[in-house]
Amino acid sequence: MYDLVVIGTGTAGTTIALNCRSKGLKVAIIDSMPFGGTCALRGCEPKKVLVEAAKTIDSNKKHENKGICVTDRVYMKWDELIRFKKSFTEPFPKEREDSYINAGIIPVHGKAKFIDKDTVKLEYMKTDKKNTNSHNDILKGKHIVIATGAKPMNLNVPGSENVITSDQFMDIKNHQLPESIVFIGGGYISFEFAHIAARSGVKKITILHRGKQPLNHFDSDLVNQLIQKSRDIGIDILLETNVGRIDKLVSDGKLVVNYSTSLESYPSDNPSSTLKTDMVVHGAGRIPNVEELDLKAGGIEYTPIGGIKVNEYLQSISNPIVYAAGDVAASDGAPLTPVASYDGNIVSHNILNGNTSKSNYNGLPSVVFTIPPIASVGLNEKEATKQGLQFRTNYKDTSSWYSSRRVGETHSGFKVLIEKESDRILGAHILGPHAEEVINIFSIAIRLGLTVKDLNDPILYTYPTNSSDVIYML
Repeated sequence: MYDLVVIGTGTAGTTIALNCRSKGLKVAIIDSMPFGGTCALRGCEPKKVLVEAAKTIDSNKKHENKGICVTDRVYMKWDELIRFKKSFTEPFPKEREDSYINAGIIPVHGKAKFIDKDTVKLEYMKTDKKNTNSHNDILKGKHIVIATGAKPMNLNVPGSENVITSDQFMDIKNHQLPESIVFIGGGYISFEFAHIAARSGVKKITILHRGKQPLNHFDSDLVNQLIQKSRDIGIDILLETNVGRIDKLVSDGKLVVNYSTSLESYPSDNPSSTLKTDMVVHGAGRIPNVEELDLKAGGIEYTPIGGIKVNEYLQSISNPIVYAAGDVAASDGAPLTPVASYDGNIVSHNILNGNTSKSNYNGLPSVVFTIPPIASVGLNEKEATKQGLQFRTNYKDTSSWYSSRRVGETHSGFKVLIEKESDRILGAHILGPHAEEVINIFSIAIRLGLTVKDLNDPILYTYPTNSSDVIYML
């Protein structure tokens, strides 16, 4: 019997396991994949390595005829970049496992399935036979935490076996990416990887999105600017487009994406248009990774799309010994690494002290790491209006500002929502250089309920910086 059994070794699971072990609890942690979770191994961390490389290519191009002379072509050697990326990811699983062992946590390599409300059964992979813990087939816990993250959703289209995921995209070992790529879905994965691909020399890039606007959690005016930027660098974006079938040609191995631009005709046996391409990448969204856990056997209520149903303490509403954290929990938190870390601290506190800490996601920022990045925090105009708030909106295209011109950025802007009576910051939305950093200032302001005056008069910003632009946004 363990005090705590954690399923998942990502940010949330690791935070909970280490916090609870530090207070003397007997803890086991389980994962069927290499230890580390999505962010460290397959998501934000390795992706940012690729983004930084793409930014270097982009910066060279933007500074042509502005005092920078490149005597030879600057280009991305993809296989070397992937090797560099792996210098971050390959050592990580062992480092994480060693951190568990050093803390006194029992690491277990295997696939966990519930067989009772407080018990999971382990299925071991062949490669795990030498694992010193492989004899423990059944684990019981006074508490069980599910932190298994998310996975790509099923596309439910014929030929989807020809589509690669973002995980696979980041492990392509070719000297260069192919000449053409189609991304299915208009979310952050598609936009980020499309921008990387454009800077790596891919000649034809297409994003197919079902809705009227991609990146629908971000401000529509700034998204429209980003769409134009994307098109300017060679990314074709087709909206209100449904993929009906993906065929692989026997003759040359290329893929044909069959799609329709009419929502009424989906699904269709005879899609009206086709795209021939070298590669198709899944960017159509992710769902909670709960499919193989047999949650019903554990008495745990969930939905396949929303995840495990939890209360404000991140405790299962149907099985009180179970908690869920991160992407797998049906909470108000977005599927982001900071949320996973935050959830981890909430859950570990409640396991150790009883349910006394509630989740609060106010002021949570979100970023799409395109070039330039787009960032958002707080309310947008529709949400503020729906809540009955009286507010004013500061909105401006900032492509003519020095902070954009000096780095050659042609598409940038901001929108800030300010409550009329109190001058409190309600929301902030930024497109442009270092938006991912500047948004943190607004996140602090919203989290703490700060006003325009709080961010303006008493603050001395370093100048000239993107952060110093904040005072002109208020």
